[in-house]
Amino acid sequence: MTRIRGTLLFQRILFGATLIGVLAHPAPSKAQPDSAKSSSQKAFAVLPLEQSASRSVIARDPSSIVQCKDEYWVFYTGRGVPSYHSKDLVKWERGPAVFNAAPEWIAKIVPENRNLQYWAPDIIKLGDRYLLYYSVSSFGKMTSAIGLATNPTLDPKDPAYHWTDQGFVVRTQDGDGHNAIDPSVFHDRDGSLWFTYGSYWSGIKLLQLDPQTGKRMAPDSKLYSLAYNESIEASYLCRHDDYYYLFVNWGSCCQGPKSTYNIRIGRSKAITGPYLDKAGLDMLQRGGSQFLATTNGPLIGPGHAGTLTAQGKTWFTSDFEGDLRMDGKATLAIMPLHWNADGWPEATVNDVKSVPATDSAAK
Repeated sequence: MTRIRGTLLFQRILFGATLIGVLAHPAPSKAQPDSAKSSSQKAFAVLPLEQSASRSVIARDPSSIVQCKDEYWVFYTGRGVPSYHSKDLVKWERGPAVFNAAPEWIAKIVPENRNLQYWAPDIIKLGDRYLLYYSVSSFGKMTSAIGLATNPTLDPKDPAYHWTDQGFVVRTQDGDGHNAIDPSVFHDRDGSLWFTYGSYWSGIKLLQLDPQTGKRMAPDSKLYSLAYNESIEASYLCRHDDYYYLFVNWGSCCQGPKSTYNIRIGRSKAITGPYLDKAGLDMLQRGGSQFLATTNGPLIGPGHAGTLTAQGKTWFTSDFEGDLRMDGKATLAIMPLHWNADGWPEATVNDVKSVPATDSAAK
């Protein structure tokens, strides 16, 4: 499908489940094309989970991974913002959703959103509580908002466990020129709290947040533009040594083996930019060096970047829009991350070796 500028429709579909949200993307067919079916039937090496990028669980648009007590937690697109938890980052089990009922403000701010269909969350621990940001939107419109919910613990067995709705952080309406979805929160070394978001239209935006409330410093606080491309979303901001690094997604999501998602990157010595790629091109001028794309193996369309320091290592986290070993379903991925001599990050993906269908490792 071709993109009609300013009116592009996107869908996020959780394969094998219900329709879980729609946003500014081209709407793919629910039926899997014959070519995709044949691709998903190819045989690929089945690696032990600890060696594989894919964690073999279905998840689209995963949040940053955070630790609570002796477990790691990740949240992702789905009804009520569902979760997984793990003790070792290898084997994951389903956890509870954040919401069982829609916060009251959503019906007023985004009245077309129905059935707790929220997506692309992000989470951070700040002080003595967890702050979870999530997207609420309308089909094909900039009528969108990013909400905030807080909890003193992620352990549902803890008596203190309770999600508290804090309302919306930022909202957009048709005519605003950008779209308030795909939040990513970043806590800087000086204690300041920042927030990137945006999808298509005029690209990726940056706001400073109040660390006490987790919300915008003021209703009219300055909005910075960081990156632009005709297809752009899923921003993520981190810091390494003297640079801030901005990850974004280009391409189309939500089409399984047909997805064209790929992750681009630039860096800046100031959090507000400009972010330049390896060739020195400003990301506001369609710059962005390719960081991770579809490999020649079973993993298709990486998206929604994150980083994690755990178990004495640094990890890169994302989803892949399709894992051909999982019938093309979206999957949570965790990969080793290192920084090269020029100060750019590189992720290691092991799931690249295809094998003959007669191989004992093939399914």
